[in-house]
Amino acid sequence: MIPLLTAAQISQVDNYTIAHEPITSIALMERASEAFVVAFTCDYPDKAKNITVYCGTGNNGGDGLAIARLLKNNFYTNVSVKIARFSQKSTPEFEHNFVQLKSVGIDFFVINADDEIPFDDSEIIIDALLGSGLNRPLSGDYAKLVEYLNNLHTTVVAVDVPTGFYTDGQIPGNLLVLKARQVITFQQAKINFLLPESAPFMDDFKVVDIGLDKPFIASLNSPYQLIEESDVRQMLKPRKPFSHKGTYGHALIIAGQPQTMGAALLCSSACAHTGAGLTTVCIPQSGLVALNTSMPEIMAIIRNDLPDIKWEKYNTIAIGPGLGTDASSIELLRAVFKEYKRPVVIDADALNMIADNKDLLLNIPAGSVITPHMKEFDRLFGQHTSWWQRIETVISKAKQYNICILLKNRYTIIGTPEGKIYFNPTGNPAMASGGMGDVLTGVITSLLAQGYAAREACIIGAYIHGKAGDELSNQLSVVLAGQVAKHIPATLAKMRA
Repeated sequence: MIPLLTAAQISQVDNYTIAHEPITSIALMERASEAFVVAFTCDYPDKAKNITVYCGTGNNGGDGLAIARLLKNNFYTNVSVKIARFSQKSTPEFEHNFVQLKSVGIDFFVINADDEIPFDDSEIIIDALLGSGLNRPLSGDYAKLVEYLNNLHTTVVAVDVPTGFYTDGQIPGNLLVLKARQVITFQQAKINFLLPESAPFMDDFKVVDIGLDKPFIASLNSPYQLIEESDVRQMLKPRKPFSHKGTYGHALIIAGQPQTMGAALLCSSACAHTGAGLTTVCIPQSGLVALNTSMPEIMAIIRNDLPDIKWEKYNTIAIGPGLGTDASSIELLRAVFKEYKRPVVIDADALNMIADNKDLLLNIPAGSVITPHMKEFDRLFGQHTSWWQRIETVISKAKQYNICILLKNRYTIIGTPEGKIYFNPTGNPAMASGGMGDVLTGVITSLLAQGYAAREACIIGAYIHGKAGDELSNQLSVVLAGQVAKHIPATLAKMRA
């Protein structure tokens, strides 16, 4: 896992690295600037482009000055610098790099407070105005400059953080930020980069390692973690010789109505393809032909009113995809919570029924998993005005109900009863099609049936679901949910190799 830090913690790590590597702050800045330039030259190799580096007078501006010098040393021929000197304050690191800049003969222009903003026809702007410590909206000269630069509609590459952006905490509405085509950020993704509120302010980000002290980062015990492939590889269990279908569990999926059998078929297909030894799906009579035609490997219980289910047969149960919210579905959901004491996976219509019958929250078996999207989440736990608020609610409710909450997102958010938040990095826009949530529910259900704990099932499930979609998107511009379900065995085989 990669621990994700707040701005205050990042400052702590900088100071610790300087003191204990040991390294001077100026040398650390040079190392960070070199890492930025390596990434920049890969993505922007045309050395004749007209590039302007906009610098504040703090350490982010010091980075910008060093970057301008290093670009010139790398034979970028049209690099200039504009310095926003809107106060008399500056850091020693900025002043050191200002001297270095003047010594190599790079053109620079100082913009003082209340000055007219000079004309700019740059093809690329490198944003090194303000860094990660900002905790209030831009105003005055900075706001005026950022509005001007945004109106240029040119390519902006931000150093570490776009000017005006909050790296953690709630992002206010109508926040003024210098919009970046790309952010080249130091050491790790910033937490708010992984939330949808970042979308208007950056198209993409790239992380460059600048050698900050990783043991110290780990010691800060951040509740926020970014999942890595190595974590999933470690968690995955091998399928051993002499194992059989009973070794890998029996999952029951309660899903589907005559008009929504697709959800049941996708969910059960994903469960089987993820490796459950046995998969049974509880469906209406009208869905049996479709099930037998599409997935003869899956068994069926016909759902007429309240079916006679031998609960003890199943290692886990999933309920909700395409189930509907009528009286018989509510009765069935209540029966699951009353009769079955192992973890269950709750999705879609089951979540909507709980939202309308809040007493059911108290009956969810310990160790269960709920998998809402944003609207389902807000129906369950109240309206939220930001994704940061939702994260805080995930932490609170996962503890309160002793469940894992998987909140679907571009970077899906997984909250555990221990108060941890895990961000999943896999997945892509090609997967933005119907049924993906049904497949994810089937994947997690399969993993629970195979004996994984809820935390592991959520982490592995979200990762391999997105990874399968990533692999398919290399050949396909649109990836369908059924394709993801069928590709999961190949993804798992690569992960286990």
